[in-house]
Amino acid sequence: MKQNLDKKKMIIGVVSVLIGEVLFGFSYLFTKEITTNISPLALLSWRFICAFAIMSLCVKLGWLQINLKEKGIKNLLPLMLVSPILYFLSETYGIARTTASESGMILAAIPIAAIIASMAVLKERPTRLQVIGIGITICGVVAIVLVKGLQASFDVAGYMILFLAIVSYSLFSVFIQQNTQHSAIEKTYVMIGAGAIAFSLIALVESAMHGTVKTFVMLPFRDMQFLIAVLYLGILCSVCGFALYNVAISYIGTNRSASFVGISTLTAVFAGVVFLREQVLPGQIAGMALILCGVYIANKGYGYRRSAYKSKEAPK
Repeated sequence: MKQNLDKKKMIIGVVSVLIGEVLFGFSYLFTKEITTNISPLALLSWRFICAFAIMSLCVKLGWLQINLKEKGIKNLLPLMLVSPILYFLSETYGIARTTASESGMILAAIPIAAIIASMAVLKERPTRLQVIGIGITICGVVAIVLVKGLQASFDVAGYMILFLAIVSYSLFSVFIQQNTQHSAIEKTYVMIGAGAIAFSLIALVESAMHGTVKTFVMLPFRDMQFLIAVLYLGILCSVCGFALYNVAISYIGTNRSASFVGISTLTAVFAGVVFLREQVLPGQIAGMALILCGVYIANKGYGYRRSAYKSKEAPK
């Protein structure tokens, strides 16, 4: 019975993280053009406002169940701080200060940081195959980034901000797994609420400094392309994507979830080729093959760990 339950949780966790990474990968389509003319902070603000409004409506209608009055949110404060607030702010400003190739390669180190954090805080040691698989996945991501051409900004502050994004994401993975008091939906709801408040305040300050408060407030009502981006990012990425990732980490842990991070890069390349008619290059194909190979090896390593554990626990 327990073995069947563990297998069911494993399947749910893997499917959840796969769908979540695919949703995050397609977000490329909705942000590439928007952020060239509109402040990324305005997009972040409306994205989380939309997500919080949708989730609040679902809670009000009884479609989603949350119990924050009894459980409180004190234990979720570290989670709210590192993600979405610190992670999205540092990612946004870090990418803005560096080149696309630099930010892509630096952020590719997220799975490594997640493993280190889980080892230090959760005392989870990855298997050799997991480390090899995640290493291969990172090589695939870097290969895809390098195909577009390596450019350097030599912006030390930008590098440090991106490093903060990596640390924030790794701590997010750890805090999610540590918190067993709240459900995945409760964690997602609180995270999105924190993002809506923080990013809206910052975006309002930014627009006030430029005298564009009215433009910021009316953006989704005047710009259809912006509205479509907000709806996709808010509903599918923030609500569905965050919830799926929270479920995945709760069921299969930080290390295994981190092994799938390259799937979003693979999805972004696929989306660019199919929907934006971007040219696919041999180096990108090689990178995508490395990502798939890395994900397979990392999850094979997880299987070996389970087998070894069972053999040790088996009666002699």
